Amino acid sequence: MKSRESKPQIIYYENELEDEFSKAQITPRKIDGTYHYEGGVLRKLGRCVLYYGIGRPLANLFLKWKFHHRIVNKECLKQVKGTGFFLYGNHTNDIADALIPSMIAKPCGVYVLVHPNNVSMPVLGRITPCLGAIPLPDDKEAMKHFTKRIEHVIGRSQCVTIYPEAHIWPYYTGIRNFKDSSFRYPAWLGVPVFCFTNTYQKRKRGRTPQIVTYVDGPFYPDAGLPVREQKKKLHEQVIAAMKRDCQHSNVELVRYISRQNERQT
Repeated sequence: MKSRESKPQIIYYENELEDEFSKAQITPRKIDGTYHYEGGVLRKLGRCVLYYGIGRPLANLFLKWKFHHRIVNKECLKQVKGTGFFLYGNHTNDIADALIPSMIAKPCGVYVLVHPNNVSMPVLGRITPCLGAIPLPDDKEAMKHFTKRIEHVIGRSQCVTIYPEAHIWPYYTGIRNFKDSSFRYPAWLGVPVFCFTNTYQKRKRGRTPQIVTYVDGPFYPDAGLPVREQKKKLHEQVIAAMKRDCQHSNVELVRYISRQNERQT
């Protein structure tokens, strides 16, 4: 059995914005104008049964068992009770990242903007939309349905979760610089933004670290600014909060090193 203090695995990266380290190998389907973002009666029924009846309770049990999961400052969401909102987080765990937003926003329903991979699997691809997966569109026609779906979810006072880093870096303890493009949604709809930062902390027993999630917000779009400036301001507020909270991590299972920096030394 390895010691909890063993040296971290080393992973080299080329591009902080584009490199992906998830082990899943899936050929994505094209999300075009024929993709049904709303779904029909079966999807709505599946949402009630699979998400609220089965998925959320099991997610809570799994996170407690596997990661001893704890949330700090969840109560800040009470400030926008009855209002739809966007939730931004760091992308560092393939399984936990799919579950944690529902624990943060509970009892509010959660939807997540995802890569088409998440709706392309033979069986799970039919289930993930019931669990809240909203795939990113591949053409203009799909974009119309995509934006309509987001507007509908927010209009029903639900939560839309976005991982602005886009790519999974397992157990990464920092915050990668990400673009402000995804902040156009709250600026467009004029709704509040929250962010969460998953940190990895030592446990008394076992090598698997505890995940402690820190929640910050609300941050509001400044309607007095052009949309471009609203996006920039929200981006700055969120990334500052996340970079502050990530300092709580005190376990490093994986260390990511820039190949560019290596070449320069």
